[in-house]
Amino acid sequence: MTAVDDTTHRAPRARRLRRPKGLTAHIVLMLSVVISIFPFLWTIVMATNTTQDIYKSPPKLTFGSHLLENIRHVLHTIDFFGSMFNTIIVACATTVLVLFVDSLAAFTFAKFDFPGRKVLFGLLLLFMMLPLQLAILPQFILMSKIGWVGMLKALIPPALANAFGIFWLRQYIENGVPDELLDAARIDGAGFFRQYWNIALPMIRPALSFLAIYAFVGAWNDYVWPLVVLTNPAHVTLQVELAQLNVGHTTDYSMVMAGVLMAALPLVVVFAVFARGFIAGATEGAVQGT
Repeated sequence: MTAVDDTTHRAPRARRLRRPKGLTAHIVLMLSVVISIFPFLWTIVMATNTTQDIYKSPPKLTFGSHLLENIRHVLHTIDFFGSMFNTIIVACATTVLVLFVDSLAAFTFAKFDFPGRKVLFGLLLLFMMLPLQLAILPQFILMSKIGWVGMLKALIPPALANAFGIFWLRQYIENGVPDELLDAARIDGAGFFRQYWNIALPMIRPALSFLAIYAFVGAWNDYVWPLVVLTNPAHVTLQVELAQLNVGHTTDYSMVMAGVLMAALPLVVVFAVFARGFIAGATEGAVQGT
């Protein structure tokens, strides 16, 4: 009875000792969420107010009633929907091709042994460390030689062989695709592409969902390369077009933030769609692992 009573008294005490740690973790997580969403909330606040309200001291921190007016100013100042349509085409095409090219390369690196594999993968890691701006001049010369300068298709090829995407999928495939399944498929007569398409791809859907978000956001927010290569005003992307709102001696920041808010909404939709598949796949793997 003494041992039972001692255990009974120790259990509530252990729960009391664990409670502060759990409370601290929740407070830290809540602060992190507030810090993360504050820029988006501040964008909404500025987009719904006037520039005069933004410059007040202290600044106005509540939502205003000028959102529709600011949106009308955006639509009258720039070709918002035309540039958005161009960006959607580029971002969707880039995302689909990145998923295919990167997953194919990652599957090869992860599950097949060929001469020079380690050297090529080492070069891939080296390219991840180099700034993307170093490739602008060679890419522009190449696009000029093939006659793609000023065309939307010039934005797609430079983003296909994504070093991070190949590295990310290669690490996922190494641990997430059992060699035994591939060996059984080879015995049944499956070739390389069938192993990749029917076995590897269904098993790496969470990783593909994450890469789809990463690739789409990167293509959507790209500014420097479209600014350099798109010389035709009819083929301007959304980020380049939004930059026109910030030209002049006086900037209407409420109008700029309204344009930024309108440009960010498609990203929220894309994240909601692909994040569901990413979380569902990760949860499914965790349940199977238990």
